[in-house]
Amino acid sequence: MAKRTVGFIGVGLMGHGMATNILAKGNDLLVMAHTNRAPVEDLVARGAREAKTAAEIAAGAESVVLCVTGSPQVEEIVRGPRGILAGARPGLVVIDCSSSDPVSTRALAEELAGAGVTLVDAPLSRTPKEAEEGTLDCMVGADREVFEAVEPLIACFAAKIVHVGPTGAGHTMKLLNNFVAISYAAIYSEALALGARVGIGPAEFHAVIGGGRMSCGFYDTFMQYVVGRDRDAHRFTIQNAHKDLRYLMGLANQTGAVNFVGAEVKNYLASAEAMGKGGDYLPMLSDHIAALNGLRLGKE
Repeated sequence: MAKRTVGFIGVGLMGHGMATNILAKGNDLLVMAHTNRAPVEDLVARGAREAKTAAEIAAGAESVVLCVTGSPQVEEIVRGPRGILAGARPGLVVIDCSSSDPVSTRALAEELAGAGVTLVDAPLSRTPKEAEEGTLDCMVGADREVFEAVEPLIACFAAKIVHVGPTGAGHTMKLLNNFVAISYAAIYSEALALGARVGIGPAEFHAVIGGGRMSCGFYDTFMQYVVGRDRDAHRFTIQNAHKDLRYLMGLANQTGAVNFVGAEVKNYLASAEAMGKGGDYLPMLSDHIAALNGLRLGKE
């Protein structure tokens, strides 16, 4: 990949590893701090340059990668008074790796196109561990020609890159991906709680399911918390999972699709967040569902 100047906004749990890999592959990197300065200071020590605003990053970069919480944050970064549109030049490419609402994504793409800027939606799968290793999964929404142009940059931090369709398709596929994963989290949690009520503890449950046909990478990290009580096994918060399920319900409502399971899983997440558990990681949903059953799963 030819050396280029890349802007990066959102160097949090996932973004820090991604930005580190972009820098390590020989690119110039512009970064911007939000609330936590430690990741930015680490990247600057590695050779990155710090910008003060998204407009400054847009003015100084050929491509800008976003990795923030969701659509409200992306919209502010793009449209804000010191946002990308305020500093963008024709030819800029914005790659949104956030888990965003595809309805918002398509609207932003049209707005940016009016300024000569191309928006690519490229959300991610896997965890901060794979972000640090540069082995994330990425699902990309863009025209074929645009996809081929941005693929080498995405390959700095992703090992599996799939072009799933035009703009908005990446974020739609991400919602489907997360719907499956988050629904598994609810199913595992219900099964564990039911088992515990009748005397089958998490260790026995895992001894049967683990390594069998029903096991998978998500199950492994989920149970790494349930059985091993490793709080950092899967660092994806309940509040972010709840946000993604709300986006999924919006998509179902927009298309008139039946979404019975999505609604039920969303309510589990909503109840956990309402009880102050939104900052907990997704495997900790097992503790919340156990508590609804009068249990403490780690003690069963």
